[in-house]
Amino acid sequence: MRITETSSHYENLEKMEVIELLQHINAEDHKVAPAVKEKISAISALVDQIVPRMREGGRLFYIGAGTSGRLGVLDASECPPTYGVPHDWVIGLIAGGDKAIRKAVENAEDDPEMAWKDILGYGFSELDTVIGIAASGTTPYVIGGVKTAREKGLLTACITCNPDSPLAKAVEYPIEVVVGPEFVTGSTRMKSGTAQKLVLNMISTTVMIKLGRVKGNKMVDMQLSNSKLVDRATKMVMEATGLDYAVANELVLSQGSVRNATEYYYKNKG
Repeated sequence: MRITETSSHYENLEKMEVIELLQHINAEDHKVAPAVKEKISAISALVDQIVPRMREGGRLFYIGAGTSGRLGVLDASECPPTYGVPHDWVIGLIAGGDKAIRKAVENAEDDPEMAWKDILGYGFSELDTVIGIAASGTTPYVIGGVKTAREKGLLTACITCNPDSPLAKAVEYPIEVVVGPEFVTGSTRMKSGTAQKLVLNMISTTVMIKLGRVKGNKMVDMQLSNSKLVDRATKMVMEATGLDYAVANELVLSQGSVRNATEYYYKNKG
């Protein structure tokens, strides 16, 4: 039996007090980060392959179903506002299409040909990377997608929570984060989902840093899409230049980003 489907270590959950349930969930969550740590070398090897491809114009695709698909969409959707990159640099695809983000689409994950069709909607290049996300490592939508992508010459990887899965065997760079049985048997939105989210954070953040979208430790290209972010950007410019708030704020608004504002200031200083 797949580890993600094995029975919980805890019995009679309905008889536990609320505090007891929360303590046990938290205890299980503590197992996730150490499991991810064991896979840092594998994650590093993948990032080392992604970065040069993206420098040459390649893109990063995430494909998944259910929770795994939603996590990929989440990570992809955060890249443009956080790093100021185009929306087609990192693309999240979920079985059943965007409507499946909110509501399950019956049998969508069972079609092994659909993921590649979804990728074709964006066109493809051998510089692209496809990362299949599936806790079980058995989802047909994901396996079919990475298999075809690999046949077409794209770089392929996966994030799964079972060892030696069909998905891991189908890709060049498998990342298998084994976190053990879920607190509620088979509920992979819990520890497995958390593990997948942590790995996705590591991949996209490290890629964006290596592509020059962070300076120092600041998101210098973030989109100024609300007052909170304008305020954050203003304070970043204040720190970088020594300007007061009002002047820094005017500079941010006129130049459109922390990077542009800072570069403009030093170019025209004095």
